[in-house]
Amino acid sequence: MRIAALAYAVESPTAGASARCSNPERMCVSHVDLGHNCDVSSLRSLRLRPRLGLGVLAGFLVAIPLTLLALSVRAGWDPVGDVDRGVADGLHGVVAHESWAVAALKVIAIAFHPWVFRSAVLVLVLVLLSRRAYRLAWWAAITMTAGSVLGFVLKQVVARARPSFDTPTATAPGFSFPSGHALNSAVAVLVFLLVILPSLPGTSARVAAWVVGGLIVFITGFDRVALGVHYVTDVLAGWLVAAALVAATAAAFETWRRDAGRRPHDPIEGVDPAEAGRLR
Repeated sequence: MRIAALAYAVESPTAGASARCSNPERMCVSHVDLGHNCDVSSLRSLRLRPRLGLGVLAGFLVAIPLTLLALSVRAGWDPVGDVDRGVADGLHGVVAHESWAVAALKVIAIAFHPWVFRSAVLVLVLVLLSRRAYRLAWWAAITMTAGSVLGFVLKQVVARARPSFDTPTATAPGFSFPSGHALNSAVAVLVFLLVILPSLPGTSARVAAWVVGGLIVFITGFDRVALGVHYVTDVLAGWLVAAALVAATAAAFETWRRDAGRRPHDPIEGVDPAEAGRLR
């Protein structure tokens, strides 16, 4: 049928021109061959599908272990509980007798508090607005806000109690799963990286940014477990929620970019390389 349609278009140029790419899956072959002006939106949508699919798939794949982890914690599955309790008791036994370590961990907890990361993203949003990078500003604000709200909702749903010790080194209010510090630090770091990566000069600077961001996220998560206010799975869940959320919002943002006629790009370039150039 496709061959016959192409032959008909060659024999009757007016018929081919009137079609105007009504079927995007044909990728306008007849019109390219005939030299007609084809609506490139069909081709753009076809290029966009793999990128959106990868973004959605990434979010879905991250959501699977997160869901399993939440269910196992909610049900009190012994293997997960044994690992959590073993790590918590081991770290507490080391840290509790070292006053300098407890003091250092508490300083880190304050420096990497969720509100510090939220405030940092707020400053980033204001800078983006001042540079008229409105789409990036909206994406950063929505992603950070969604992360905070999602973390709060999950805490209420799972309702996991925090670790308890005879001589606690620190205390924290609310439920334990997922770790709000781990979640907000990961979301904020990912937002910053995906916004500023295009403005960094060269591969070395981008790799260094990823390394520094990864260290911030890891130190924040380790600090919560070492202080005895979270289990390991609380921190892992926070990281997974952040990864799934950013993957999903970045995929949605890509549709926004394509509707505005922006060119396709690799995820490593950031969410919007064109607007990020205004940060230079």
